[in-house]
Amino acid sequence: MLLIVPPTWAETEHPEPEEAAPTPLRLMLAWQPQAQFAGYYVAQARGFYREAGIEASILSMGHVRSPRAALEAGEVDLAVLWLSTAIKARAEGVPLVNVAQLFQRSSVVLIARSGSNVRRLSDLDGRRVGVWQNEPSLPVEALLRTRGLEVKRVPQSQTVNLFLRGGVEAMSGMLYNEYHLLINAGLEPEALTVFRLSEYGIDFPEDGLYALERTQREKSAAIAAFVAATRRGWEQAFADPEGALDLVLQHQRAAHVPANRIHQRWMLEQIRAVMGEPGEQGWDWRLHPEDVDLAGEALQRLEMIDAMPADIERLGVQ
Repeated sequence: MLLIVPPTWAETEHPEPEEAAPTPLRLMLAWQPQAQFAGYYVAQARGFYREAGIEASILSMGHVRSPRAALEAGEVDLAVLWLSTAIKARAEGVPLVNVAQLFQRSSVVLIARSGSNVRRLSDLDGRRVGVWQNEPSLPVEALLRTRGLEVKRVPQSQTVNLFLRGGVEAMSGMLYNEYHLLINAGLEPEALTVFRLSEYGIDFPEDGLYALERTQREKSAAIAAFVAATRRGWEQAFADPEGALDLVLQHQRAAHVPANRIHQRWMLEQIRAVMGEPGEQGWDWRLHPEDVDLAGEALQRLEMIDAMPADIERLGVQ
């Protein structure tokens, strides 16, 4: 005899739970698409964020909205900021917290033509110097004020054209970006005098991941998963740089940004040098209190912030 067993109440009323929907997280990068952000692109394209339970949206910095402003307004959950920007924001009452510090060193430089008789930093006194606007200018301003240089500040755009045309005698730049753009434009390395800010005591850590305190508190597990997936993205980017560059160029073309594989390859190599080789436990992405103290004291001494925030220790939550 065939025995038919009816379904139990548990089987009919309590089906197997569905897989939880991924947690959406929005990230704003600190610039237009480029190899500086290759690890994020790889993590998204390879599905690392999805595997970590994250639905990641990666936004590039716009011409109107800065990453800090977007984060402060709640338009994004995470933003790539420099430490100097984060300290200034915290001093102005914006409750930012660092959830990962990817770049532990500074790559900011001032670049001049060797033929313009600029051999030493003091030779910039009285010269026209291109300076970025708003938060990116903080390290350069710190150097100029520390050295007591009275330069003629000229607002600097996103290109190196003003320098190439002689509109300024020196310009702000990143070693992994503007410096190589000038080489690509036909200038020989010997024709340039490069002042690395890190060699003059202005070595503020740069790209870090920041969130508002409330966001970090409410989405701590998701943010931790996002950071872990981002690590995988960077590991893969350095393991397969040409594949990573393919993705970078795709993002650049989609954003109508000039795409140059040679330049982006240089950038990725320089970014790897900035991040350093990972240890047995991977990269140390903690924000170190001594770096916060040094950067904060410099900003306060130069009157770029009124005072070091009393709760500055809350900036780092790792």
